[in-house]
Amino acid sequence: MSGIGPVEPEEGTHALDTRAAPRPQREGYARTFERHRRAVTAGLLAGAVLTGSGYLYVTRPRPEPPYPSQVTAVAYLKAQATDLDTPARGFTFDVEMTTESGPPVTVTRISQPYAGLSVTSSPRAPFRTEAGSPRKIKITVQVTECGKVPRNAGLPFLDVTLRNTRAMQDHSFILGSRYAQDLSRALRVACGNDTR
Repeated sequence: MSGIGPVEPEEGTHALDTRAAPRPQREGYARTFERHRRAVTAGLLAGAVLTGSGYLYVTRPRPEPPYPSQVTAVAYLKAQATDLDTPARGFTFDVEMTTESGPPVTVTRISQPYAGLSVTSSPRAPFRTEAGSPRKIKITVQVTECGKVPRNAGLPFLDVTLRNTRAMQDHSFILGSRYAQDLSRALRVACGNDTR
């Protein structure tokens, strides 16, 4: 053998089978990709262009509505003049409730912290307040037991249960010094002759 020229088979040797051996499946995918490479690349490029230009719409989760106590305010308006509808040991006043934004807020309960007082409202709970539509509420505080009522209500507040599509919350509203003075005056009149 001189090393020049092709190697020739000797006795007892056979030429290799030139038929193609089966290739693994992934080579089939690679071949398919190679055949369709331009179409795949064009599709990906078109998707990138459409995404950048705003034509591809992606749904985003909606923000949750605010908690009802975050958007609800209660303001003291005035005490009512004594009339025949007001019980002798009661105090009636007006408040305005507003909902700033979001879904409607339902008032399910109005109460106060003193054991010797009960509270009713008109309209009666439950009632709704809509965003942008202030609602006037007439509240009557009735003295049920003078021995459990403070003589001077320093920082009285209303406990209100609020509900919207997100949550139900108990919230305390401080109505200010005018309300505290009017309530203290009404309690002194209602329980002035009682002794503790």
